[in-house]
Amino acid sequence: MKIALAQLNYHIGNFEANEAKILTNLQKAKAENVDLVVFSELAVCGYPPRDFLEFENFILLCLNSIERIAKECVGIAAIVGGPSWNTLKSGKKLFNTAFFLSEGKVTSKHNKQLLPTYDVFDEYRYFEPAHEVQCIEYLGEKIALTICEDLWNIEGKEIYPSSPMEKLHLESPDFMINIAASPFAMSQTSSRDEVLKWNTKKYNLPVFYVNHVGAQTELIFDGGSCVYNKQGNIVSQLPFFEEYFSIFDTKDLKVKENRTALSKYEKMEAAIVLGIKDYFKKLNFKTATLGLSGGIDSALTLTLAVKALGKKNVSPILMPSQFSSDHSISDSTALCKNLGCNYQTIEIEKIYKSFDKELTDLFKGTEFGIAEENIQSRVRGTLLMAQTNKFGSILLNTSNKSELAVGYGTLYGDMAGGLSVIGDVYKTEVFELCRYINRESEIIPNNIIIKPPSAELRPDQFDSDSLPDYDCLDTILFEYIENRQSPANLIEKGFDETLVRRILKLVNINEYKRHQTPPILRVSSKAFGMGRRMPIVGKYLS
Repeated sequence: MKIALAQLNYHIGNFEANEAKILTNLQKAKAENVDLVVFSELAVCGYPPRDFLEFENFILLCLNSIERIAKECVGIAAIVGGPSWNTLKSGKKLFNTAFFLSEGKVTSKHNKQLLPTYDVFDEYRYFEPAHEVQCIEYLGEKIALTICEDLWNIEGKEIYPSSPMEKLHLESPDFMINIAASPFAMSQTSSRDEVLKWNTKKYNLPVFYVNHVGAQTELIFDGGSCVYNKQGNIVSQLPFFEEYFSIFDTKDLKVKENRTALSKYEKMEAAIVLGIKDYFKKLNFKTATLGLSGGIDSALTLTLAVKALGKKNVSPILMPSQFSSDHSISDSTALCKNLGCNYQTIEIEKIYKSFDKELTDLFKGTEFGIAEENIQSRVRGTLLMAQTNKFGSILLNTSNKSELAVGYGTLYGDMAGGLSVIGDVYKTEVFELCRYINRESEIIPNNIIIKPPSAELRPDQFDSDSLPDYDCLDTILFEYIENRQSPANLIEKGFDETLVRRILKLVNINEYKRHQTPPILRVSSKAFGMGRRMPIVGKYLS
């Protein structure tokens, strides 16, 4: 059997565009005499549709699209993901379904049984688990069709009481197909490989795996669709972070290529650039702005934005104050020159002093402190938002994950924006990503990378005045956030108790700030936002 895998970038709720992509690839498959073309989970509506699924008309639009696609499946079959009605008397109203289309109609439906409700997933909110599973018989072969999580209940890591493949295997299938919507994280490729390899060896069957590619606000999908033979060896890997169409023959599943693994920072850069690009494209925005301070975070954000949107579509603004160093201005202008983008400069000293004057009576008898420092940041935020409103741009937020974790940022100032570009990148990773970008030539001026980080809101200010060394800080943050190590666990591991309690207190008391940040492009296994749900008023330091 000739099987085509269509790894595509869908747009949530854009039925016309999604259907057109599916039909284009269906025609391409027909031209290549393909027997079966496979599309990904909830392909017809995009993933995750979230509460759009609560609208009856949304479901009808999905089903109408499926019907139109089915009519084109003559002389060829297709598997397309979408929601379907639960016609039983009990349970949720919908199933997460893989539709098998052939002979010009929907010939069978196969529902997802294992519905994830952890991290960024909330599928049980909308879907009823499959009550039964069955193989597909097509062209004399039996296909075990599963949907994403249905293959993830592997030995030693079981989180569900049963496995759909255990039941499907009883029907003696010839191969497995898994259609997925598996979001990118730095560790996801290895986890995915482990799952697919385990299933091929467990059931002695090859697997054809198709994933989404593209970004849906915070979530980035890396593609990585692939084929494994029954020995657990990867036959072919489709490219990461791009749309692709590839054809395979079930009778010829010999290993044909050696997959070149992407490095950590190669993946991170590609994911963030795709995230920016799709956010703007799917919202129908073209231009961006950001505040360029001369620091490493804004330098990295600008560089990634230019890669995603083009130098003509990104307009940074330099907003020096009386506390800004000369090299911050010169470093910023050098970066803009290297990137070829135009910039504007707005001096904020006079604006700041006008605020200071009007607040004289209110602040009488107090010393210069955080309130005055934050006025500078909020002045900058106001100027940036004025630019975006006037010219129809989106403001890119430049805060990193370390700062967001401990609240080292100003609400309605440097925390403003429509998209947080590096909010899931720790400060130590920011340095490494900049070095990766500079691996062939100096794009980000080296002085930006080597100078001590500073907010430059008062004379001779450095981040180290308020925060522990970033190497230490990020290590503790990673253990607490990604690895979910408790304060007691961290202290047992040898971290200084006073330091642990200080850092984790900062994390917990600044939850209210993070609830007011823009959406954060997710590149880790535990990003701030939809995948990390913490109480704002919680206290957890025991």
